[in-house]
Amino acid sequence: MKPLLLIVDDDEEIRTQMKWTLAQDYEVVLAGDRGSALEVFRSAHPAVVLLDLGLPPQPANPEEGLAALSELLTLDSSTKIVIVSGQGDKDNALRAIGAGAYDFLVKPVEVEELKLLLKRCFHVAQLEKEYRRMQQLLQADTFEGMLGTSRVMRNVFDTIRKVATTDAPVLILGESGTGKEMAAQAIHRRSPRKDGPFVAINCSAIPETLLESELFGHEKGAFTGAHAMRKGRIETANGGTLFLDEIGEVPLPIQVKLLRFLQEKRIERVGGRQEINIDARVVAATNADLKKGMAGGTFREDLFYRLAVVQITLPALRERESDVKLLAQCCMQRYSGQIGKNALAFDAEAVRALMRHLWPGNVRELENRVKRAVIMAEGKRITPQDLELESVSGAAAVTTLKEAREAVEREMIQNALRKHSGKIAPAAVELGVSRPTLYELMEKLGIAREAKE
Repeated sequence: MKPLLLIVDDDEEIRTQMKWTLAQDYEVVLAGDRGSALEVFRSAHPAVVLLDLGLPPQPANPEEGLAALSELLTLDSSTKIVIVSGQGDKDNALRAIGAGAYDFLVKPVEVEELKLLLKRCFHVAQLEKEYRRMQQLLQADTFEGMLGTSRVMRNVFDTIRKVATTDAPVLILGESGTGKEMAAQAIHRRSPRKDGPFVAINCSAIPETLLESELFGHEKGAFTGAHAMRKGRIETANGGTLFLDEIGEVPLPIQVKLLRFLQEKRIERVGGRQEINIDARVVAATNADLKKGMAGGTFREDLFYRLAVVQITLPALRERESDVKLLAQCCMQRYSGQIGKNALAFDAEAVRALMRHLWPGNVRELENRVKRAVIMAEGKRITPQDLELESVSGAAAVTTLKEAREAVEREMIQNALRKHSGKIAPAAVELGVSRPTLYELMEKLGIAREAKE
């Protein structure tokens, strides 16, 4: 549908001429006085209005036009109202700008100048409308900082609401970059322990020799370098929530001590003999397959069932396609505001590229790409090139059957490799070819191997 434009002028001939001039680009509605203008505005809700200051019953006096301006903006302050004035009314036109008009034109109006101004007005109005919609979505669809309208994310939010009111241990599963720590924080903030500490530790980021002391603390003299008593993360979390990220990386000896803590709610510092009672709720997370670890003897089965009283699985971004555009726009608005690049928007090709990408790095990858795109964008539109994503239309620009076949093969192979993090074997299974055949196709199509088997 064409954008809706309201023209308010007391001269019927001018109204007709303007409608004829602009009808190709806009749906034009007309009014000849303040009363009819307000009536049309209430029913049609145009985003842009051309308003003559000289309206009946006193067309030589600007007050009626200024009153119409004030009432229209009262009905909708986001409306872009362009004042059309005579040569002698410039001072009054400037008064109108001070009262909230978007711009003004001097009669006789140059058609090209008018069209250019209207195009800018509708563009700004659309950007502002999209921004307001995004703010409403963020207010309605943000759950403790987590954004999503898809069914799978709604189910996650419902589970968090239910489990947060209990003290049951929770195991959060999901690929890297899906927001496991945000889910853990949401559980804490909605729990009776919200006023207590939230203590997080990444178990894979700490060397095995230091992990026990980091978790349980140590007494003075417990080992070389232990010059003073130090509380561990578990003790620090007393009265709050302990978040054990990458729990699948904890060595077996420390798993035994964690199991005892979960069973008895007591710990001993390294080098200590005194038992310390701890009241902390435990939330753990991993992107590893713990059941595979149990089968291979690298993860204790009894610890798994202590941790996984309730399991929450965070979906990969490729499983929540309807959230991709919302997340991207949210990130874009946040980062563009931080660096002063206002009124940015994704062009149509960028939106298609966002929806087509499989996001092996999940939300973390999306945030990274959008942040870089905001920095690199040269105009008001973010392109697939700014996002470092392949343009959908560009991918289809082929001229022969051989090129078309190779383009399809390349796309399918790249999608399979992205989905499986560059691993050849599962990608070959999905594509229905052998590993040697996939290697040959990759070499022929110039697709580099980015991950080791």
